[in-house]
Amino acid sequence: MTEVNSPPRLGGWTRFVTARPRLSLLVALVLTALAVVAGSGVADRLGSGGWEDPTAQSTYATKALEREFPASQPNLLLLVDSGSASVDDPAVAAEADRLTARLASEKGVIGVGSYWRTKSPGLRAKDGHEALIAAHLTGDEKATNDTLDRIAPALRGTHGPVHVKVGGIVAVRHEMQTIIKEDLARAEMIALPVTLLLLVMVFGSAIAALLPLGIGIVAILGTNAVLRGLTEFTDVSVFAMNLTTALGLGLAIDYALFIVRRFREELSTGAEPLTAIATTLRTAGRTVLFSALTVAVSLAAMLVFPMYFLRSFAYAGIAVVLLAAAAALILLPAALLLLGHRVNSLDLRRLFRRGRPAQAQAQTQAPASGEGTAWARLANLVMRRAPFFALATAAVLVLLGLPFLGVKFGTADDRQLPAGAESHVVQQHIRDGFPGNPGGGLEVLAEGSATPAQYTAYRAEIARLPEVAGVDGPLVKGDSAYFTVLPKGEAVDSAAQRLVGELRSVDAPFTTKVTGTAAVLVDSKHAIATRLPWAAALIVIVTLLLVFLLTGSVLIPVQAVLLNALSLMAMFGAVVWVFQDGHLSGLLGFTSPGSIETTLPVLMFCVAFGLSMDYGVFLLSRIKEEYDRTGDHNEAVRHGLQRTGGLITAAAVILAVVMVAIGTSRVTNTKMLGLGIALAVLMDAMIVRSLLVPAVMKLTGTATWWAPAPLRRFHDRFGVSEGGENPPGGAGPHHSAAPPRSATSHDVPADENGDGSPNESGGVRAIR
Repeated sequence: MTEVNSPPRLGGWTRFVTARPRLSLLVALVLTALAVVAGSGVADRLGSGGWEDPTAQSTYATKALEREFPASQPNLLLLVDSGSASVDDPAVAAEADRLTARLASEKGVIGVGSYWRTKSPGLRAKDGHEALIAAHLTGDEKATNDTLDRIAPALRGTHGPVHVKVGGIVAVRHEMQTIIKEDLARAEMIALPVTLLLLVMVFGSAIAALLPLGIGIVAILGTNAVLRGLTEFTDVSVFAMNLTTALGLGLAIDYALFIVRRFREELSTGAEPLTAIATTLRTAGRTVLFSALTVAVSLAAMLVFPMYFLRSFAYAGIAVVLLAAAAALILLPAALLLLGHRVNSLDLRRLFRRGRPAQAQAQTQAPASGEGTAWARLANLVMRRAPFFALATAAVLVLLGLPFLGVKFGTADDRQLPAGAESHVVQQHIRDGFPGNPGGGLEVLAEGSATPAQYTAYRAEIARLPEVAGVDGPLVKGDSAYFTVLPKGEAVDSAAQRLVGELRSVDAPFTTKVTGTAAVLVDSKHAIATRLPWAAALIVIVTLLLVFLLTGSVLIPVQAVLLNALSLMAMFGAVVWVFQDGHLSGLLGFTSPGSIETTLPVLMFCVAFGLSMDYGVFLLSRIKEEYDRTGDHNEAVRHGLQRTGGLITAAAVILAVVMVAIGTSRVTNTKMLGLGIALAVLMDAMIVRSLLVPAVMKLTGTATWWAPAPLRRFHDRFGVSEGGENPPGGAGPHHSAAPPRSATSHDVPADENGDGSPNESGGVRAIR
């Protein structure tokens, strides 16, 4: 218990962050201003691809074909609509030839072809009123975007008897980048005021509410600068900016919530601001550090995968977590020290309390034990019916996760975009109105000298494969050639994926490599499958170690991992039911491609697992602190839920608001990421932390705190907890129980909600 007149216990970190608070804030202000400058324009340097494995056979073949046979890899398509006339009408053909020649004359454009020059039936719509001009834009994503910006305005629109729309991979990616930047700006405009309103409701004080929001903004701006620096050395996905915003606001607010709440509690016991800061950093600050480490490790696991889409989220996530924790542990204590008791200023809840003195007086006279609070009653109810709550909640989570058993993995395409997006319209017209299987062909790159007879024999060999509908080629250039293979089924269905393996198994007198949409999917699935066990092992092992260091228990870390897995099952089941199967697609405004992009489950697992552990660490640290103090297992669980339940729920709701704001994006992957993680966070806070954790801990009883002697000694030496050092004779997994708590002059009445915020008289129950 914090003594009112006890001298402050200043550790080295406390002395560091409180020595010159004004100077610390000034330096932070300057660094933030520099981050704004350094991070400006970062979105223009980010890519919208990165789903493929850069070391895969399909990636090598794609790059080789782009280099040697650019016409085989068109990334720009012009959909030419002749209206009521036929595409073979002389006036239409003349205008189409003029457009083709104009496109071929542009810098950075190669491999131009069209229906009117090749008469290929695959480039002419079945109704005869639409046809295609295809080309390849050279360079990296930035170069192709610049070329598209330069040439597209003159190409799209009405030209005499035809109307032109722009599509192709380059157009899809460019439109995706533009929409994501617009949606991100709108999400920030939604999230910031709503978050501030929720913080005011949690804290009451407008001053206290502004502090977490400020920490979140600092974390976001700092991470944008980090991402801008990373673009000088590696590819970074534009989708990572969404994660930066969500985690920057969400985690910074989480960390600041717990630190500001603990600081206000210490002030309410009569402690001076410096003493309150010292206690806060020794308790909540230490827990924030452990929480940040668990989240960072979960995100770092994505570095195991070769796709820069996933690696980008690791870069952005680790940066924003560390910046959020640093801001909460350095800048926030300096600001709190300067504010002191003024942190409770501008209490906006007073506006709603006028005229209700009787209720306010009743609140100030709540029993000190806190047994009447809603969270304490919930904890008591759950522990009295522990078997029921454990089985029922686990069954519900498993049931919600069942749709994931039917998951189908696919690749990201134009259907990520809104139905009205120009590039989506073009690709949909091609899918619906053109013959064959547009976009579903497989290319076989042949390298090495060969005779025409050998090429002919190889073509006949692959034509005999049962899943092959037709073979075109070879087109030969020097010692290289390529064949186009059309599968019988859909572009990326199971048959097309089997065909990839069959093509790669065909013997040939030259080296062959297979690419195409299905081949990229096969290689991506292989890259994820071979590396996923390593990523999962990294997350699980480090999480077990960190939670053990925090609790000293062997069972609690295992429980934490398993219970987190249950909440993630519900998230994945909902994602498949909604985004793959298309339920609620009309309400949410997206086009279901009938599959889940291969990398999305990995990303969502790493992010959601880290956030779930974030809340788990805060709950477990408070339970451990109380158990060390009293030795009463049931009281520790009840007290931990009572003291953190309201705050964890508030933090989860705020983070969910941020994720839902991100989920309003018009790009399906971003919508899936935002809404899926919002669901996981709410399920974890409201079901797992509130019901499942106390029920399971009740069932395991005091065995929860068991650890073998060698691990107990290890924890005695290296372990920490929110309560700081174990008190002499304190209770714990290998200590005798401490004497029962007795009332003191500092045991002031608890607030009505039991969340640790000051009640009307300014008092809270003392935290020891």
